[in-house]
Amino acid sequence: MAHERIVFLSGPRQGNAFEIDDTVVIGRNPSSSIYLEDPQVSRRHATIERTPNGTFLRDLGSGNGTYVGNRRIIECRLSDGDVIRIGGTEFRYEGAAATSGVHVAPPPAKPAESLSGHVEAADAANVYETFFQAPRTAVTLEQLRDAQNRLAAVYKANQIIASEQDLRKLFAAVMDQIFSLVPAHNGVILLKDEKSGELITEYVKSGSGNTVISSTIVSRAFEHGEAILTVDAADDARFEAGASIIAQNISSAMCTPLTHQGERLGALYVDTRGTTNAFTKSDLELLVALSGPAAVAIRNAQYLHKLERAYHDTLIATANAVEMRDHYTVGHTWRVTNFALEIMRGLGWTEEQLKQGEMGGVLHDVGKIAVDDAILRKPGKLTDEEYAKMKIHPERGATYLRDIEFLKPLVPYCLYHHERYDGKGYPFGLAGKDIPLEGRLIAVADTFDAMTSNRPYRKGLDPQIAIDELLKGRGTQFDPECVDALVEAYHAGRISRIIQESLAGGMSIACPFCSTFIAIPEGTPVGQEFECDVCHRRVKLLMMNDAYYGELLAQTS
Repeated sequence: MAHERIVFLSGPRQGNAFEIDDTVVIGRNPSSSIYLEDPQVSRRHATIERTPNGTFLRDLGSGNGTYVGNRRIIECRLSDGDVIRIGGTEFRYEGAAATSGVHVAPPPAKPAESLSGHVEAADAANVYETFFQAPRTAVTLEQLRDAQNRLAAVYKANQIIASEQDLRKLFAAVMDQIFSLVPAHNGVILLKDEKSGELITEYVKSGSGNTVISSTIVSRAFEHGEAILTVDAADDARFEAGASIIAQNISSAMCTPLTHQGERLGALYVDTRGTTNAFTKSDLELLVALSGPAAVAIRNAQYLHKLERAYHDTLIATANAVEMRDHYTVGHTWRVTNFALEIMRGLGWTEEQLKQGEMGGVLHDVGKIAVDDAILRKPGKLTDEEYAKMKIHPERGATYLRDIEFLKPLVPYCLYHHERYDGKGYPFGLAGKDIPLEGRLIAVADTFDAMTSNRPYRKGLDPQIAIDELLKGRGTQFDPECVDALVEAYHAGRISRIIQESLAGGMSIACPFCSTFIAIPEGTPVGQEFECDVCHRRVKLLMMNDAYYGELLAQTS
């Protein structure tokens, strides 16, 4: 039976798999379906839920967020191969087709070096060299034309592969080009896990049925650097799981290593169904010719992923440093960022724009680093003199971002988020469309959070009242399109879970540290501990005079 599952890619349970049945809860609560003992993980961090419309990953208002690839998500329909990151743990989602679709046949008892008469193996580097020397060694005009056509096809395929930087899209591009050049029915990309050294199935392209691969052939190709061709898998003693081979009607198979600068990254495997001798030596040469640029592209994409991860984590740490300085607005950065993302989606921004927009939201208040602690932490309203000092933070933040080349695109989010549509804002008094869109949308998100969040000197407004206030300022204080996008998201129910004090039904308490709403499930006993999803402080549920309240617990390592 086909099952969906997630596979642990890191952490103490690396390599383990967890099957998805209905709804899976992930969090730091020991009662969670998947328990993660990680201070970066909230007690109820996220869920994975199977529905008739697909399998969805939902963030439950966590403080550190839930990521698919490098994108922080609130709700996302999962696709096969998606990499999920929660805290310090990464998982790979495998859909039903993928989890049932790849079976690695165990190696036979006899030595791997023993090849049957139906298997040919050659050094992959030699096969690669032979392919590109074909035009020079051609004897007839027909041979020359064939060699030139194959070179042109590989060149075109290489251009397509080299243009893709996203790993998942790159895997698909590699397989699409392989399938366009050789008569394969199924294909698998396996990559070496950097920690365990084991080959992990990363991508599957399947025509029909399950994809069964031989661990012996794949291991030999990877470990010995050989390109391998088997022309009759059913009669090949190396496929020990003979019943599976017969049931899937596998006939011919090829495998070649993915090698980059002498380092073997993984392997490419393809097979056919129902046709023996489907592959030729020429097909093997084509597969090897594609494996070289594919390996380069995969390694470059891996490097890019690491750089993006380091970039993202650096910005998160910077934003957290700003948040820690202001006790009374803890969580503001993340709420504003999420409000802003909803506005961006409403404006039709692309995924790439959303990535940059998220980072712009995270760093919009970075200039507060230059503001005195006494002003930031003042429990009451600011004096005119103090307010004047506070108003320097957009320019100070922009100066900070300009000094770092890769952060320059984020300057508009920081510099212009206190400008007003009517020209009465600061620091430049810009008006209308003269204010960059990045500043206009952060201004709406920032104001909405300020109105709905609690402060020591006043309670946050009801969200509907705050929405009404935004509508009053539509076209005067605020960009009308940005207001409309936030209002639409609010009425669609995508805003309430982000608000500091949610109006969702049921029991709740306020976090004693940052005042964020914490939902309390019905029947929760007094004494139960919770973690605030915004400030990550631990809170104990207590009762006094028939009223529930939260007590802040001491932080532990």
